[in-house]
Amino acid sequence: MPLESSVFPDEVQVAFFVYNYLSDVWEGMSGSYMGKNWGPLQTYFDLFKIKDQKTVLYFMKMYEREIIKDRAEEQDRKRKADDRKRQQGGGKTYTHNVKG
Repeated sequence: MPLESSVFPDEVQVAFFVYNYLSDVWEGMSGSYMGKNWGPLQTYFDLFKIKDQKTVLYFMKMYEREIIKDRAEEQDRKRKADDRKRQQGGGKTYTHNVKG
């Protein structure tokens, strides 16, 4: 059963809250998840009047590390499944009618 955010200490709850405001960064060619855009972080810290910024940032980075690891594992599983399909001949066959 997943944990509710309310079971975490206040600093962790704030870290989740601010983390979700940051935009995602994706690598254009491969579509790989690169993490968050950390540029506007100080603006959010100031806007929400966060006092213990160092601790909140620490928990945000820990959370991001887990997210990146999970997404990389998911992408690896998909790639391996696609490789198995190709090896089994499960790929689509395309035919083109070309008149020359």
